Amino acid sequence: MNTRHKHTAKDSRGRTILQWMPTLCAIFVILIIAGCNNSKQTYKKSRVLMDTYCTITVTSTSRTNAETAIDAGFNAIERIQNLINYYDDKSELSALNRAAGLAPVEVSAETLDMLQKAVAISKLTDGAFDPTIAPLLRHWQFTKGETKHVLPTKETISNSLRHIGYSGIQINTENSEVFLTETGMKIDLGGIAKGYGADKAIEAIKNTGVNAALVAIAGDIRGFGNNADGSPWRIGIQDPRPAKTMDKPWEDIIASIDLLDRAVSTSGDYQRFFIKDGKRYHHILDPRTGYPSDSGLISATVIAPEGYLSDSLSTAIFILGPEKGLMLLNSEGMDAVLIDQNKQVFITDGIKEKIKILKPEYNGSLNPQ
Repeated sequence: MNTRHKHTAKDSRGRTILQWMPTLCAIFVILIIAGCNNSKQTYKKSRVLMDTYCTITVTSTSRTNAETAIDAGFNAIERIQNLINYYDDKSELSALNRAAGLAPVEVSAETLDMLQKAVAISKLTDGAFDPTIAPLLRHWQFTKGETKHVLPTKETISNSLRHIGYSGIQINTENSEVFLTETGMKIDLGGIAKGYGADKAIEAIKNTGVNAALVAIAGDIRGFGNNADGSPWRIGIQDPRPAKTMDKPWEDIIASIDLLDRAVSTSGDYQRFFIKDGKRYHHILDPRTGYPSDSGLISATVIAPEGYLSDSLSTAIFILGPEKGLMLLNSEGMDAVLIDQNKQVFITDGIKEKIKILKPEYNGSLNPQ
């Protein structure tokens, strides 16, 4: 598990990871490991966790300490995966979904904490982010390689929406219990779990004594400390509309940001989608309408203090659109890089001096907020 995974690795739905992983990498990590003038070195390992590639990079003066820290980070991510895996009948999340409308379920501190955070984000975004979206997700198929995409009927979507609503999640912190009030409700924490897992990995790494690391779970990234040469971790934002097809599209970037003790996540309509009758249908569903978001955005990158925030809010902001999204983030003291269908770029004041736009077709429409 300490080396690169085999090409036959599969996700929890039995799909080969390498068949669809490239479409999920909205953010590309640019590690500048140039002429270090001290004894610190950079160590990096990858594993398949949470149905995707997870990469942990640390800087340390000791290989042994670095490996201990990396293993601690992976163990933390794996624990979260096992607790909230929607497709694992033995997970706490599956137990909670089975008991919907029947009885409360006692859960671990981590699951309780994640659900509390998910509900808080749902309230903050007026339901643009909603973890009870699971009944809807199963009716939309975005599997890479699928040739016959059948759209769900209006009746199917209407029936699914009846079971969606974060207000139906009742949390009893005293007893560490969660109750889904309606039969047919189901929770899917995919919109927050990777960021939360990155947070827990960073926490575990810090506890080993290592003082700099970067955790990337697909496009959800959390870092602390500096690179081995003393510079901040540099993150690239993927071009949502590359001019040409690439073997590694996540390396085609339009902007770079230096990341210091922050988290960053991107949601985009180019990660998982299909074209039917000339229209693009992407995987970011609006839980209020049941259909793919039509906010005008094609990419939303959020920079926040913690991974669970950047992860969940990048989805919510994508759905809310540039005006409401930027207003929300500015009020909360967080930052964003938003790109609309005309390649117009919107950025928050907090990062306008820290971002570097690399492609003129985007740079020409830069619109600081």
